[in-house]
Amino acid sequence: MSDMTIIAEDDLIASVADALQYISFYHPMDYIRALGAAYEVEQGPAARDAIAQILTNSRMCAEGHRPICQDTGIVNVFVKWGQDCRLGSSRSLQEVVDEGVRRAYNDPDNKLRASILVDPAFTRRNTRDNTPCVLSVEMVPGNTVSIDVAAKGGGSENKSKFKMMNPSDSIVDWVIEQIPLMGAGWCPPGMLGIGIGGTAEHCMKLAKLSLMEPIDMAQLKARGPQTDIEKLRIEIYDAVNAQGVGAQGLGGLSTVLDVKIMDWPCHAAGKPVAMIPNCAATRHAHFTLDGSGPAYLEAPNLAEYPQVDWQPDAAARRVDLDALTPEEVASWSAGDRVLLTGKMLTGRDAAHKRIKDMLDRGETLPVDFAGRAIYYVGPVDPVMGEVVGPAGPTTATRMDKFTDMMLGLGLLVMIGKAERGQGAVAEIARHKVAYLMATGGAAYLVSRAITGARVVAFEDLGMEAIYEFEVRDMPVTVAVDAHGNNVHTLAPAQWKRRIAEEHLLEGA
Repeated sequence: MSDMTIIAEDDLIASVADALQYISFYHPMDYIRALGAAYEVEQGPAARDAIAQILTNSRMCAEGHRPICQDTGIVNVFVKWGQDCRLGSSRSLQEVVDEGVRRAYNDPDNKLRASILVDPAFTRRNTRDNTPCVLSVEMVPGNTVSIDVAAKGGGSENKSKFKMMNPSDSIVDWVIEQIPLMGAGWCPPGMLGIGIGGTAEHCMKLAKLSLMEPIDMAQLKARGPQTDIEKLRIEIYDAVNAQGVGAQGLGGLSTVLDVKIMDWPCHAAGKPVAMIPNCAATRHAHFTLDGSGPAYLEAPNLAEYPQVDWQPDAAARRVDLDALTPEEVASWSAGDRVLLTGKMLTGRDAAHKRIKDMLDRGETLPVDFAGRAIYYVGPVDPVMGEVVGPAGPTTATRMDKFTDMMLGLGLLVMIGKAERGQGAVAEIARHKVAYLMATGGAAYLVSRAITGARVVAFEDLGMEAIYEFEVRDMPVTVAVDAHGNNVHTLAPAQWKRRIAEEHLLEGA
């Protein structure tokens, strides 16, 4: 047996911390190249604008070393541990890797948002350092340790799907059935990771692992498929994009940039299939340790980024939130581009639940929502003199069950990410208010529009506290207008028809 390679505890900690910081502000270049190509061919104006925001945000984050998205994710770590290696630590591998996560998320130069809660079914207390991670370990031959790290945002993770299929069931048909159910809360354009086979839990792991692979759909299509799995990847890719969902669900040609598939032998009685999307942040990186010291990732060449510089649409409506009236809100139409200036409140899951509990007890609320706008957001803590850290929108459907309650308090405008459920759309129309959509995956760009921020209620909730933001020219799109017109229903249906009639995806 060869001499054992000692992997020093500090080397593993430093490498994990560096990789997590790296993926917080650098997109993988394969994603940037694929998104740049999608931008060039996109014909949907709203989707093209959203892609421009994502690309511009990406460059800003790469230059400023700040998070691409305010949801800096739950950390997934996949370890292939060489059997000739030994961990030089008295602590468990989980504890050592978690120390790397802790250091990355509490880095004072680029503090990342802590989103992990203990006691998930009951008190849901924030661990404050984003630990623990989800760790997977495989023992393999060799004297090196190979590690993939990923930070998985809640919006995309929540759209994970699984089915224990019958052996004769169609995988393609099942995937296409899921696309409208997924909506846009997973922040397309991204990737779909698909696992086939194994057992239920292994199938889900395969889907997640597949998302670590580089985007190569354009190259695959150019050379042609050589295996049944490659044929299936292309078939699903084309079928999903033909649905016309588009960037942020606004209708367009690019819903997914790639489809990845991993499989494993399974029992003759079934065919487990899992699907997990990666969002527009698509954060993952790989490094190897050989005992010689920590691994540090090389910065990408920013000269290779697409030359896209998003600017507010000159035709966008400018709205003064401090003088907002029901009449003005009623004049907006679904699809309108709007630039918001003035003061807005924030609030998301925990704040809405606490408001409901207070109202149920007959208590006075600490904030008056009448005539106001609320932004569904949980921002990153500020650093280096920032007013607020990256502050992109969170998925709005999670607030749907509170919509009637909040509109009853006099809210005029809600701002979030992706679509609303039909019940919420009906309440919006009944109250004659509006739901506006900000671009998911452009958190740093959005935060640059925030000129003031202060906590006004529920400070103990951390990033879920209620803030008052002051904004200047914050870019949003009217997603549901006061008449109930819903861009997330209308636009994809229109683009699905156009794609079918005009064969717009041929050669893509």
